[in-house]
Formats: sequence, structure tokens, C-alpha cells
Amino acid sequence: MLRKLQSLQEDMLKAQEEVAAMTVTATAGGGAITAVVSGDRRVQSIVIQPEVVDPDDVEMLQDLIVAAVNQALDQLEREAAAKMSEVTGGLGLDLGAMGLG
Repeated sequence: MLRKLQSLQEDMLKAQEEVAAMTVTATAGGGAITAVVSGDRRVQSIVIQPEVVDPDDVEMLQDLIVAAVNQALDQLEREAAAKMSEVTGGLGLDLGAMGLG
């Protein structure tokens, strides 16, 4: 049993490292804004298509940026949860409560 737990711990650490090395990309506004977020939940880049920049409607641009970043974070969360679920094999562990999900 102890070996199984040690193996699970090693697998979880490896999965956490893989998640930290991930990057996800999401878009908003039909591709007008692209956000790239790393596995450690850092925004790596934001690309804004020039045609979406309207000085008379900055609020729309801000909303699109927020939407793209939030979509990227949501996607990262889903992918991280899937990766951790692979490791735990459906043990029913609440990894979010443990700070691992």
C-alpha cells in the first residue's frame, strides 16, 4: 500500500509539472483577440487584431480581452483536471481542495 501511495505521489508530481509546462490559447470576438495562458496561470501573450481597435469603443476591446483570458483560464482548468484525473484513476480525490487541481 505504501508503494502504491508513493507511486501515486510521484505520478501526481509529474502531472503537476506537465500542467505547469502547458500553454493554452483562446480567442474572443471571432478571433479578434487571442490570449495565451501558461499552466502556472500566467498570461503569456495577448494578440489584438488592428481592426478591432476603435478609440470610440474601448469598452468593447476591454470586454473582448477579458473574455479571451477567461476562456483560456477555463480551458487550462479543464485540461489540468483531466491530466490529474488520469493520474488518480478516478479515486474520487478532491484535488481542487488539495490545491492540486
